[in-house]
Amino acid sequence: MTKYRFVEHLPDLIQAEDYPADPRGRRLRLRIHANADGVDLLGDAMNPASLEKLLEELGSEVIEQMLCG
Repeated sequence: MTKYRFVEHLPDLIQAEDYPADPRGRRLRLRIHANADGVDLLGDAMNPASLEKLLEELGSEVIEQMLCG
């Protein structure tokens, strides 16, 4: 089962200028980084539920989230 952890900061992959170009809010961006411990996958989406579903389906053990405000 995937665990969710709140963190203070994650890089933004979706910028303000991206929103007008995708009025349906389907944009999702990923940054993949391989390292000695495995693979880190950073994602950002206009619809967070779609990103969470994808990460869970990929078998993520922990998903870090930030509270936006």
